[in-house]
Amino acid sequence: MAAAAAAAALERWKEASPRRRRSAARHPRRREAAALARTLRAEPEVDSRVVLRRIREAGEDLLSSDFWSSALETINTCLRKHLEQLKAPVGTLSEAFASLHLDSSPDESDVAPGSISEATLAPGACHLKCVCYGIGNFATCVIARNQLAFLLLFLEKCQIPRSHCWIYDPLFSQIEITVLNSLGVVVLSENEEGKRSVCGEPTVFYMLHCGTALYNNLLWSNWAVDALSKLVIIGNSFRGLGERLLTRILQKNYPYIAKILEGLEELAFPQTSQYVDVFNDTSVHWFPVQKLTQLSTDTWAFREEPDYEDCEDLEIIRSKTEEPSATD
Repeated sequence: MAAAAAAAALERWKEASPRRRRSAARHPRRREAAALARTLRAEPEVDSRVVLRRIREAGEDLLSSDFWSSALETINTCLRKHLEQLKAPVGTLSEAFASLHLDSSPDESDVAPGSISEATLAPGACHLKCVCYGIGNFATCVIARNQLAFLLLFLEKCQIPRSHCWIYDPLFSQIEITVLNSLGVVVLSENEEGKRSVCGEPTVFYMLHCGTALYNNLLWSNWAVDALSKLVIIGNSFRGLGERLLTRILQKNYPYIAKILEGLEELAFPQTSQYVDVFNDTSVHWFPVQKLTQLSTDTWAFREEPDYEDCEDLEIIRSKTEEPSATD
């Protein structure tokens, strides 16, 4: 299917009559997630048109649900504060989002997949980007498909061009990569293991149900007040990680998460029975400068790159440069 046709199909979400569907999958334990994904990937590939239709239907269901409006307001609450911190022109919420919009002549559907638009920022606008890690096999998994549908709606609502959204999962099948390209998002070709610096640009990281090491790597890559203050992370609750893991395990294996718990604000996603397995344990995190600057100088002096050599049950897939035995 041509990229323009696929993008046009997704743009008709709001015009379609919403149909309610029940979530049909249970969220697997994290230890079983990689094995389950490999099994799903081995199934016969479905036609890309079927995948696009299912994504569209998932989006329709989200738009018609009470969860969508509640979850969006949760994100909005954090983004308001984040935008204020970045000194973006914030009046009403709609004005704040309007300031994120990129002025460009071509329609979003006309942008070649994987390319960056030649758009220029409006004066005083905030250049917001998005990175998505670990969304899973959305062609065959209903949980992953709902998470992708949410991401696409979020991009639309915040006026972030899809060409300014980077996405990666080491388990993507070729048909899933093709579908994502047709949707206009940028599929990364290498496993970054979450080690991506924001390079001074405000960035939302969408990382639902990811391994703890992935969040720890992201923090390490941006371990400075200026960089962390430009991050928003939508993913597993950091507060929940601090409560579930033994303090000594958190400090030894995931030191950057342990050190940042006092330097962030977190707001939990609402929970409803319809999406309890899709967005459970999900929070929006942002990092107020005032809190970051109150952390000790020793906190910022520690900059060792995580290696996880003695970490049991590592919940991420390492890059191919790592030993194959460290994949789970």
